[in-house]
Amino acid sequence: MKRLITGTLIVMMLGTLLIACSSKGDNESAAENTGSASSPATSTEAEEGTEATAYPIKTDKTLVYWGEITGNLVGVKATHAEVPFFQDWQKKTGVKLKFTAPPAGQTKEALNVMLASGNLPDMIEYNFLNDFPGGPEKAIGDGYILKLNDLIDQHAPNLKKFLQENPDIDKMVKTDNGSYYAFPFIRYDEYLRVFQGPIVRKDWLDDLGLPVPETIEDWTAMLRAFKEKKGAAAPFSVNSKPRFFNDSGNGAFMGAFGVNRGFYTEDGAIKFGPSESGFKEYLRLFQSWYKEGLIDKNIATADGKAVDGNMASGATGASIGNAGGGIGKWQPLVASNDPKAVLVAAPYPVLNKGDTPKFGQKDNAYSSGGIVAVTASAKDPELAVKLLDYGYSEEGRMFFNFGTEGVSYNMVDGYPKYTDLLMKNPDKLAPAQAMSLYVRGSYNGPFIQDKRYAEQFFALQTQRDAIGIWQNTDVAKYALPPLTPTPEESSEYATIMNDINTLVDEMTLKIILGSEPIDKFESYVDKMKSLKLDRAIEIQSAALQRYNAR
Repeated sequence: MKRLITGTLIVMMLGTLLIACSSKGDNESAAENTGSASSPATSTEAEEGTEATAYPIKTDKTLVYWGEITGNLVGVKATHAEVPFFQDWQKKTGVKLKFTAPPAGQTKEALNVMLASGNLPDMIEYNFLNDFPGGPEKAIGDGYILKLNDLIDQHAPNLKKFLQENPDIDKMVKTDNGSYYAFPFIRYDEYLRVFQGPIVRKDWLDDLGLPVPETIEDWTAMLRAFKEKKGAAAPFSVNSKPRFFNDSGNGAFMGAFGVNRGFYTEDGAIKFGPSESGFKEYLRLFQSWYKEGLIDKNIATADGKAVDGNMASGATGASIGNAGGGIGKWQPLVASNDPKAVLVAAPYPVLNKGDTPKFGQKDNAYSSGGIVAVTASAKDPELAVKLLDYGYSEEGRMFFNFGTEGVSYNMVDGYPKYTDLLMKNPDKLAPAQAMSLYVRGSYNGPFIQDKRYAEQFFALQTQRDAIGIWQNTDVAKYALPPLTPTPEESSEYATIMNDINTLVDEMTLKIILGSEPIDKFESYVDKMKSLKLDRAIEIQSAALQRYNAR
């Protein structure tokens, strides 16, 4: 990001606000168990078997840490070693680190090259649950990463204690075999798990005498008014990279018809949204909206930058986005063009007023981005585990979320308040950028995220209000937990779903853009079945049964 000069443009830099979501942001074998397949030791055993680590650790060893640098720091710092947080992490733990990183956007490819070379670092920050072929048990069985059960039991008292006290989370962070494979990123408070939903121009609604939309009918009326009376060339626009309407996976709009873009559970069975009749009704709606000019005519190729431009110019009055990377980014952009402009959250749409939305965005407490595995090549696995366990200690949790007292935060009446170094950065960095220099609270990593970070990260009242509005869904009844198919299942599932997702993307675009009629939907469902959709559902169902039996 270019540094900006004037006070107004400092606010504009809020445009870089990103909320860690990761996201993220969503596989197993009969590999030999090298440790207990159960949960960590009981509290009595914990006291006897695990000695608390005193930080800083006295060691002259240097460990190698591999992971992607956060996108918030692209253009700000080139390497981890230049970032104050990573410098201070080494000082506080006493462990010297050498950082290596993949090129931006090429993490998966770089990991494959590194694994093939056999030259592995001590620790790898990577999503082994969702992005490693065969899943974490395969990574353990192939000798890339360590099964951590015994190491956690003996050398990670802080994580062990946390998992003992939170059995629901403990269930999420291991495989069906009971293997712990990485130090997890935990969104501890419910408040941290919801951060995305519909966003609309409230000032336009007020001018037009319209309410914040709740139903699909409300949305249609609103988008027509935006087009006809506000001159919006792209009334509704969304990011379609890497696939059409990239954030539709949470069930925005299609949720009104009872489906989402992926797998969910209903009445004891697993279903795939795009093969259900409700998906046809969603396609019918969007086809009609596109034909009427209520959707960005370039929606098939629109990326984040295009949506930002549409918002800033007033071409767009409604979208789907995050509280940070949506409202936080777009509010100063729209206000620079129209000082009266106000963006607010709208609830996930329903068919009938008063209904509770079936789907919406909500992460699990365990979010598999930012997790850190210890490799089988680690020079000193015990030291790596002690280093990583710091993020789950009281001191480490404060450090990861708030940084260093007197520098990035001050305690004010018992509350860790970020300093102006982060919130009004003297180098004109946006809060998301400045935060990422000194803390990891605003993105994922091997620690427990603190609600008090978000209370400050969401500087606008409209952002804080948004969380409450988007939380009001029934998604928890239907969402799947983090599943781990066996390595064999995982490979088969990946092949099937690669073909099916390609087909769904093709169907979605062709029908919505009008190049194929809505009546083609059934033939696409037949094709999904011929590509073994039923087998993919079987694999998911088996994995869910094993998860429930953990």
